[in-house]
Amino acid sequence: MHAWLCENPVGVDALQWKELPTPQPGPGQVLVRIQAASLNFPDLLIVQNKYQIKPPLPFVPGSEYAGVVEAVGDGVRHLRAGQPIACLSGTGGFGTHVLAPAALCMPLPPGFPPVDAAAFIMTYATSHHALVDRAQLKAGETVLVLGAAGGVGTAAIQIAKAVGARVVAAASSDEKCALCTELGADATINYSQGNLRDAIKAACPNGPDVIYDPVGGEFAEPAFRSIAWRGRYLVVGFASGPIPSLPLNLPLLKGASIVGVFWGDFAKREPQANAAMLAELAGWYGQGKIKPVIDRTMPMADLKAAYAHMGSRAVKGKLVMVND
Repeated sequence: MHAWLCENPVGVDALQWKELPTPQPGPGQVLVRIQAASLNFPDLLIVQNKYQIKPPLPFVPGSEYAGVVEAVGDGVRHLRAGQPIACLSGTGGFGTHVLAPAALCMPLPPGFPPVDAAAFIMTYATSHHALVDRAQLKAGETVLVLGAAGGVGTAAIQIAKAVGARVVAAASSDEKCALCTELGADATINYSQGNLRDAIKAACPNGPDVIYDPVGGEFAEPAFRSIAWRGRYLVVGFASGPIPSLPLNLPLLKGASIVGVFWGDFAKREPQANAAMLAELAGWYGQGKIKPVIDRTMPMADLKAAYAHMGSRAVKGKLVMVND
C-alpha cells in the first residue's frame, strides 16, 4: 500500500508519499481499499499539530473516506469482504488502504457512489446533529447559515430545507451566494459587502430563530445581536481562525441560547442515536433530499495541491481525493 505519511506535524509540506506494508485487520477492524477521501478543515489542522486530537507519530492524515472492505477481523459481524463502506475515523484516509474500526464504518446502500460517500458523514452528521438534535429546528423557522458555501454550510442548507425551515445563507462572494440559491436557500447575504447586521435585518426582520456558525471570528457578535427571541446560536467551528468572545448580556436580553455542537463526542457517547441519524441521512440521500456538493475531485497524488486550494478559500462544497 501507499499513503501520505506525517512524521513531523509542521505542515503540509512535510507530508511524504511512502510505500508501507499492507496491514491485516485485528479484532474489531476491517481492511479497506480506499476509493475516495475528502479533505476537511481538521485535516489541515492535524498536520500542523493544531487539532484537539493529536495522534501518535507517524500517522496518515485523512479523516473521512469511502471504499471497499477487503478483509475483516475477529468479532466483525455486520461487514463482509467486498462491501462498500464510508468511514470517519479521524486519520488514515489519504492512502490506498487503511485499517478502519468496524464500528465506525457506515455500510453503503446501492447507488451511493464513493465520491459522494467520502464527502458525506462529517458534514451531514455535523449539520444534522446541530440543526435537528441540538437546535430542535422546526418547520417554518428561519435559519441563518454562515459560511454557507462550504462543506458543512451546504449540508446545513439542505438539511434545514428537508426539515421545512426558511434558510438565509451568508457567504463571501456573489458566486458562492448563487450556489446557495441553487441548493434551496430562500435568501442570501454576501458578507464581504456592507454591514452584516443590516443585511440580516433585511433578510429576516424578526431575526433568525437559529444561527449555524462554523466560521466564528468577526461575524459572530453581529450575527448574535440579530438573533430572534428564544433563538439558538450553534457553535459549530472557527474556520476563520479567531475564537470569538460574546458579551453574556446578549443571550440574556434575547432569551437566547448558545449551543455547542460536537458531533464527534455525540457519536461516541450516544452511538445508537448516531446510528439512527446516519440511517435517516442515508434515506434522505436516496430520496434526493440531500446530496454532497463536490467542488472537484483530484488524484490522491495531488494532495498537497488540494490543501493549497482549500487554503485559498475558493472551495465550494468539498474537495475529494480519488485513487485510480
